[in-house]
Amino acid sequence: MLLVWSFAALTLLAFRWIDPPTTAVHIQRHLQAWAHHKPYRERYKFVPLNQISPDLQHAVVAAEDARFYQHHGFDWHQIQIAAEDDLQGGRTRGASTITQQLVKNLFFGTGRSILRKGAEVTLVPVAEFVLGKRRILEIYLNVVEWGPGIYGAESACRYYAGIAARNIGREEAARLAAILPAPLKRRPERMNRYSALILERMSQMGW
Repeated sequence: MLLVWSFAALTLLAFRWIDPPTTAVHIQRHLQAWAHHKPYRERYKFVPLNQISPDLQHAVVAAEDARFYQHHGFDWHQIQIAAEDDLQGGRTRGASTITQQLVKNLFFGTGRSILRKGAEVTLVPVAEFVLGKRRILEIYLNVVEWGPGIYGAESACRYYAGIAARNIGREEAARLAAILPAPLKRRPERMNRYSALILERMSQMGW
């Protein structure tokens, strides 16, 4: 396990300068399609952060991790809220940060296990230290799953809107951000209520 952790940490350091050629989630989806004898086409193009619309950057942060620029990898405020909701028997709110999601995407896929969670917890501070917020956001926006075989902002914008990521508008950005929690089930055109909430959050955050 230590060897795997060391490899992941060194890989994170390399990703400070090198764009990820693939991720654990990409590989997982390939294997799932192969195992079920289903056709699979991957759309994945890495673009610099300055080629992704600020509206899309802001929409994703507002939707996925509103305190992204304040925390150091873990949002303890959201973790406390999620724990309280769970204890009260209410609907559990997600508390996973963009940094946590990135580490999971890169190295662990969509599975859940105690060992995976433990490794993730120790790698998140490494990612924050060696990559920094701007690079974390850049990599996340480029590798995150946005639909079946669709990875990254550039591919998502071209697939759903027919335009480059740099040209995506505010409302379209909110709709794209709205499908990230369940990209294999949701479609941007159906996200009226949630995209409106994201737009409201963006305004509250000064965007």
